[in-house]
Amino acid sequence: MRILLLLSLCLTGALLTAQTVQLKNAVDSASYAYGVAIGKTIQSQMPAEINKTLMLNAMRDALESKPTLFDMETAQAIFTDYMKKQQAMDAEKGMAEGKNFLDANKKRPEVKTTASGLQYEVLRKGPGGPSPVATDKVTVHYHGTNIDGSVFDSSVDRGSPATFGLNQVIKGWTEGLQLMQVGDKFKFFLPADLAYGERSPSPKIKAYATLIFEVELISIEGK
Repeated sequence: MRILLLLSLCLTGALLTAQTVQLKNAVDSASYAYGVAIGKTIQSQMPAEINKTLMLNAMRDALESKPTLFDMETAQAIFTDYMKKQQAMDAEKGMAEGKNFLDANKKRPEVKTTASGLQYEVLRKGPGGPSPVATDKVTVHYHGTNIDGSVFDSSVDRGSPATFGLNQVIKGWTEGLQLMQVGDKFKFFLPADLAYGERSPSPKIKAYATLIFEVELISIEGK
């Protein structure tokens, strides 16, 4: 709610498009930049079904001290309750979709499943050598997607491999990478409890999401 109220400060006067707005001085430029920053932040966090017209009308009314349907306390309570219910529904949907995906995926002959529920597929075997242990530091290339194929993170796309302690990452990576040798490329299918669970690190990953990673083990520090 605090961010939404801040955005209302950008809504004075008639709304203009980027093609018609005129920035006459440093204050105008800073005001426009502030609106872009806040608007993009809200866009990344706002539920897709929110009615933007009603939201902007409410902001304008609040900014101009016009009567609103809800006072601040009621508005906060309504929005908080809505978000909690929406998150619960999204989590239930995500867990069901993840379970259905993993149940079907494990039936493929090339997919192996460990006792924890980690599923993995060997895409390429390297020349052989040591496997990392949980206390090792490794360098990898990875490409992470949701089960719908949308990419949420990729060192491959960035062109820069990642280095980290194997005991400092999600459970599915800690377990899965210990199955690999340098030069191997595996695909991991991680149920939510081996990934991020209810706490998503990115708007691109929903709570309780099942995740897919293609991972290439480049090196193990000191080995």
